[in-house]
Amino acid sequence: MADIVQDFTIKAPRHKVFQAISTPAGLDAWWTKNSSGTPAKGEEFELGFGPGYDWHAIVNRCIPDAEFELEITDAHEDWEDTLVGFLLEETGGITKVHFHHTGWPESNEHYRVSCYCWPMYLRLLKRYVEHGEVVPYDDRLDA
Repeated sequence: MADIVQDFTIKAPRHKVFQAISTPAGLDAWWTKNSSGTPAKGEEFELGFGPGYDWHAIVNRCIPDAEFELEITDAHEDWEDTLVGFLLEETGGITKVHFHHTGWPESNEHYRVSCYCWPMYLRLLKRYVEHGEVVPYDDRLDA
């Protein structure tokens, strides 16, 4: 199986980063068009990316201010059963983010596109947490 992993830092305490990766308001600021859900293990998240892209996930891991992982349960077939997660480590007010999107069935075109898109979205996460910047959904991959 193919995996996507990224490590980067955000100049903010990890509780602020955790809010951005685990709450609907946070996710909508940098990744989803609209989402809903509760950040607790076993809870369902709805991840909206526009018409025809209303995906679902289950919270697989949730350790407040430390770890958050979604298991994608209803999405494009390549994303189904994959894990999208974050592990946070803070030192001196700077949070190191260990991101993963694992369990891809193969290294196909959709995987390669996602390898390009994830760093773009993670940059928006960083900008949102550090500066409060929210790029309109339709402009995110051009920002």
